Amino acid sequence: MDHLELHEQVSTLHARVAAWNGPAEAVLQTRIDALTDADRRKDQFLAMLAHELRNPLAPLSVSLQILGRAVAPGSDAAHAVDVAEHQVQKLARLVNELLDVARIRQGKTDLRMERVDLTAVAAAAVETVRPLLDERLHTFEASLPPAPACLHGDAVRLEQVLTNLLTNAAKYTEPGGRISLRVDREEDRMIVRVRDTGVGLVPDLLPRVFEPFARAEQNLHRARGGLGLGLSLVKHFVELHGGTVEAHSDGPGRGSEFIVRLPASPDSAPERTSAPSETRAAGRPISVLVVDDNRDAAESLAQLTRLWGCEAATAYDGPAAVAAAGARPPDMVFMDLSLPGMDGYETARRLREALKKPPLLVALTGFDGDDERARSEKAGFDSHMVKPVDLRAVKELIARVGGMN
Repeated sequence: MDHLELHEQVSTLHARVAAWNGPAEAVLQTRIDALTDADRRKDQFLAMLAHELRNPLAPLSVSLQILGRAVAPGSDAAHAVDVAEHQVQKLARLVNELLDVARIRQGKTDLRMERVDLTAVAAAAVETVRPLLDERLHTFEASLPPAPACLHGDAVRLEQVLTNLLTNAAKYTEPGGRISLRVDREEDRMIVRVRDTGVGLVPDLLPRVFEPFARAEQNLHRARGGLGLGLSLVKHFVELHGGTVEAHSDGPGRGSEFIVRLPASPDSAPERTSAPSETRAAGRPISVLVVDDNRDAAESLAQLTRLWGCEAATAYDGPAAVAAAGARPPDMVFMDLSLPGMDGYETARRLREALKKPPLLVALTGFDGDDERARSEKAGFDSHMVKPVDLRAVKELIARVGGMN
């Protein structure tokens, strides 16, 4: 066989292989495209699911606050309200964790960086977890710097980091155990230590404890609820801040310690945001307008602000909101962004055009993401809240406008 014949046979063989591979590659690409599309649809479904879950959670959370004011402290009814509030908060956290994981997979977890006081962030996290600590009869100790402990970061995500670590410690520490939180500054780093006397970690789990579901797989018989995503979110958000997190344990039954290290700010004090200009006449109650097509959500939030001494009105669509504001200009507007027809962004624009003195505009949404926050900020909203809203933050906003009765 000469060289030409060999070349022809090799060429024929390559052609046959190519002919065989062509359909196989096409089938593989089709499957890849189908999986990619399914993954995209899954993320869209999770976002819509969260929105649909948050909508009923919002009026439920507010209504429980109203009920809590009406029942006698220490009564069976008061206890039932406390239990319901705790479960609503837990459900809201589960929804948030699911969506955080979906956003991480899509690369949509940009931070809103500013100079923040880690001491204040830690105090807020403790307040969030306090009901769980009390429920499980834990002895809790916090050691926080007396002066501001500043760093450049996202206050919301940092609070989520500390809340997740404290919640994890509370869930996996038997009733009556001890949990501690310590914040220190060491040279150019802020160090956060969360220590517990709980179930501890087996050596094989330590390298994988920050992987999604890793702890849940090892401790299903000790599960206290949750999706097994909290620690993986901690690692992700800490690393986005240029920090590190590590876990330590002397073994099962000997407790755990989680150490977070974050770059400290050279500045000694957090940024001070200027107070908004006064928008109401002295001595007049604050006027609030709540705009939401979910009537239960609108009425419950309006009723709660009335209990705080405000005058509140409601509207269920954009045109009605513009008309109500024109008849009685509000000091504050809580605006659902997903209004039918004229959405919250367009309604806010028309309110600013129609009113001589713009009210404090607060965006309300069941969709949580950096894109939504950036869009509401660009549209001129002064604050952005995800349903169910943090009622402490609502109260603080009302106080900013002029105080409460």
